[in-house]
Amino acid sequence: MAKRLTCKTVGAACLGLSMAWSSPAAFALADIIETPARQTDLATTSLLNDAVLAGDRIVAVGERGHIIYSDDDGKTWDQGSVPVSVTLTAVDFGSDTHGWAVGHSGVVLHTEDAGESWNLQLTGIEATELAIAGKEAQIAAMEERVEDAPESEKEDLEWAIDDVVFTMENMQSDLDIGPVNPLLSVWFKDDQYGFVVGAYGMILRTEDGGETWEDWASKIENAQNFHLNSIASITGGALAIVGEAGQIHVSVDGGDTWERRESPYQGSLFGVIGTGQVNEILAFGLRGNMLFSTDLGKSWRMVPNNAGATLNDGVVADDGRITLVGNGGTVLMSSNDADSFREHFRSDRAGIMSVVPVSGTNLLIVGESGVTIIDARGKNLQ
Repeated sequence: MAKRLTCKTVGAACLGLSMAWSSPAAFALADIIETPARQTDLATTSLLNDAVLAGDRIVAVGERGHIIYSDDDGKTWDQGSVPVSVTLTAVDFGSDTHGWAVGHSGVVLHTEDAGESWNLQLTGIEATELAIAGKEAQIAAMEERVEDAPESEKEDLEWAIDDVVFTMENMQSDLDIGPVNPLLSVWFKDDQYGFVVGAYGMILRTEDGGETWEDWASKIENAQNFHLNSIASITGGALAIVGEAGQIHVSVDGGDTWERRESPYQGSLFGVIGTGQVNEILAFGLRGNMLFSTDLGKSWRMVPNNAGATLNDGVVADDGRITLVGNGGTVLMSSNDADSFREHFRSDRAGIMSVVPVSGTNLLIVGESGVTIIDARGKNLQ
């Protein structure tokens, strides 16, 4: 299978950067996994890829292993102690104090003190070993099916086995290079149960707070191993995953099983959120495409907007306002349950990767230029 270069982040920050590490001479990957992030005043003005609330605290993650946190709505920041210096792509908290961050080289980090200090739980080497073991088990199960299958079905099953073998061989080749594939999103229900997803169909589940992980790729209908870009909970208890090639997967049993949903858009989807209404899903991605469902993805409608910019993240405020952010400094807002969006703010300085509601109607946005706070009129407050 040929390696695919696919931009997920804005500007020069691209998922394809991790693929540039496929040459053994390009970087010493072990070095950046073993080198702690440097403490720097520039962390708040450098690329930040995600920001979330941990209780009343804001925690943001970004390039060079930077993790910063604020207890005053983003006015001042401290930098966490992080054992790696790889680019971090996403963060989520299962409680006010227990959180997980993921990133390039397949790293998974964990904090027990709301982001002040972090420990390394998993690397891409270990994630790939789990994925290979999962493929081996899948092949063994498929070979048993071939033995009992009618002759009319054997050939198709054998072709399917060949595809899985080919994928496994690619994974084994990756081990010779190092931990090159990034994790792109993380979701935790509480201090124990969660998922991480990423490039080439990676999906892992833990039930013990990340002490151990299971390869979950066989639970997802993704034979082409397309990238899984985002995972989120949906109001009412469901989970949703979106990714490359318009992929949408929904689970109604906490992630034990997943169903592939038909998508009206076949391009890359980079984000998915619940709207706050039961069973409603809003997915978004390349070129500003938005998909809205009121029935957990069984049916969809396209949501028009004039921005045309790739959308990376979204959030629902306490008053029900939905905000989406993206490339070109785009901030879109809906006050009518995603029926339509208006352009709220556009910065000519940088792309935006994530958004968090703060005091009043203010928004904290992070991206290529670090942290910015804007008010309800779109005025830059910082």
